Amino acid sequence: MQKYRTHHCSELRKEDENKRVTLSGWVNTRRDHGGVIFIDLRDCYGLTQVTFDPKISEEAWKMADEIRSEFVVRVEGKVVLRPADMKNEKLVTGEIEVEAEKIDILSRSKVPPFEVAEIEGVDKAKDVKEELRLEYRFVDLRRKKMQEMLRAKDLYFQTIRKYFQEKDFVEVQTPILANSSPEGARDFLIPSRLYPGKFYALPQAPQQFKQLLMVGGTDKYFQIAPCFRDEDPRMDRAYGEFYQLDMEMSFVEQEDVFDVMEPLFLELVEKFSDKKLVGLDENGRFRRISWKDSMNKYGIDKPDLRFDMEIKPITEMISGCGFGVFADVAAKGGVVHALKVDGGAKFSRKEIDELTEIAKGKGAKGLAYIVLKEEGEMQSPIVKFLGEDLARNIVGAVDARFGDIIFFGADEWRTVCDALGAVRNECGLRLGLKDKTKGAFCWIVDFPMFSESEIEKGRIDFEHNPFSMPQGGLDALNTEKPLDIFGFQYDIVFNGFESLSGAIRNHEPETMYKAFEIAGYGKETVEARFGGMIKAFQYGAPPHGGCAIGVDRFFMVLNDMDSIRDIYAFPKDGKGKDLMMDSPAEVDEMQLREVHIKLRKA
Repeated sequence: MQKYRTHHCSELRKEDENKRVTLSGWVNTRRDHGGVIFIDLRDCYGLTQVTFDPKISEEAWKMADEIRSEFVVRVEGKVVLRPADMKNEKLVTGEIEVEAEKIDILSRSKVPPFEVAEIEGVDKAKDVKEELRLEYRFVDLRRKKMQEMLRAKDLYFQTIRKYFQEKDFVEVQTPILANSSPEGARDFLIPSRLYPGKFYALPQAPQQFKQLLMVGGTDKYFQIAPCFRDEDPRMDRAYGEFYQLDMEMSFVEQEDVFDVMEPLFLELVEKFSDKKLVGLDENGRFRRISWKDSMNKYGIDKPDLRFDMEIKPITEMISGCGFGVFADVAAKGGVVHALKVDGGAKFSRKEIDELTEIAKGKGAKGLAYIVLKEEGEMQSPIVKFLGEDLARNIVGAVDARFGDIIFFGADEWRTVCDALGAVRNECGLRLGLKDKTKGAFCWIVDFPMFSESEIEKGRIDFEHNPFSMPQGGLDALNTEKPLDIFGFQYDIVFNGFESLSGAIRNHEPETMYKAFEIAGYGKETVEARFGGMIKAFQYGAPPHGGCAIGVDRFFMVLNDMDSIRDIYAFPKDGKGKDLMMDSPAEVDEMQLREVHIKLRKA
């Protein structure tokens, strides 16, 4: 039986002259040059030009006349050197071609819905609507960019695995069928056939299992773990499923986790991007910012530090001023913050209105501003209310100069942070400050253990991971106000994206009961939801901690992709639908009966 190939379409060179070869792949392009037919044959490794000359094989030439783009063919022939004026310096195989003696059509193709071939380095499919590319993902994956992405992602995962294995971590696979637990997102529920009326849940993360591994004596665990969350998709969050690098260690403190994770991130940036790192300290370590400082200075807990643009508190300066909006907020215990934007004076009225809408989208009632159009001139409807002297004092306090604009937020502290943080982020984008050649890391530390619910006034929720150890332990939970308690929790932020999240864990049953009690969960509920872990902690649990890297998101940011969907072989669309496989889909009545489910009309 004949081989389908003896060589890939990227490995032949001038040293292979006169060698007889067999190549198989897809027809990338076909050209008829007055009797001689040329095809570029493509596989995932590259291209080779094949010539069909009736003088060499009339039968092969006739067959080549039938083929079209995306046909799958096998070609047998001899490697020859191209004429000097026909060499293609852009191809690694550009010095040779294969004179075809035989061709077999292995599979015919309909006219593809979009062009796969790159012509002179131009990827025409990149402008095709995403919905069409996802419907025909099996065609889209043939593109050079997609094949390069799949190979790079494979090497990326290999690098991560090798890093942890060399540090004596043990990779352990944890269950996919798990129990439902309140971890911040909706669960995907799976009805049980064997236990009517009961459900499994797909894990939002392997959180409980990795902690149980620590109780079970595993000293260092890691896993590239599948996670499932029924959350609305966005550009950096895929719908339904994603992967994270999960790690956990026994007998560690926060600093031990930092020491393990920073070198890995540095290695990944070096190997998988051309970005120059900025903002590292003199020892090459990541900058550390408390959650409160990050919110005050950048309005967000995942700041993009490729540019400065800090927010300044000016509440004390404006207390009792003549501008009623500012004065009323300060009198009611709110805050007034100012954001100076270098070069922002060039924003048009339309752009200022757009930034105002962004602020309103975060809960702000508006967005006051002062424009410094010319030296000494302040343009703003609020200057007459502030008074010339106070306005100039504010300009000086935020170090604003000619050509800048100052935006103001006045409201409750969190609303002001959220609004100005969103405005800062948008200004950085509009002014071209998000330099793709740079990378900026930081640790966000000292997260509040609890926060006030956004849904139910007066209710306390977990701000971060509910299984975290509060700073001060059980004593802090018993004696301090919930909103004043911090957790041993930490994130790594890279270029404005949360790339790692972790914590030192709560391994004490009484501390866990109390933490969940503050968040509104009674002892019975905790035991029902986390009974396995509570029981385990009563049989000797070591102090432990760890983290998870959003490996999909970090890979997206390293490659400056527009959407996280671009890094998956088979993603859902922006509405959570698989356009290629047409899922989710209805199932038949028998399947529903087997799992004891009856559908109810809405």
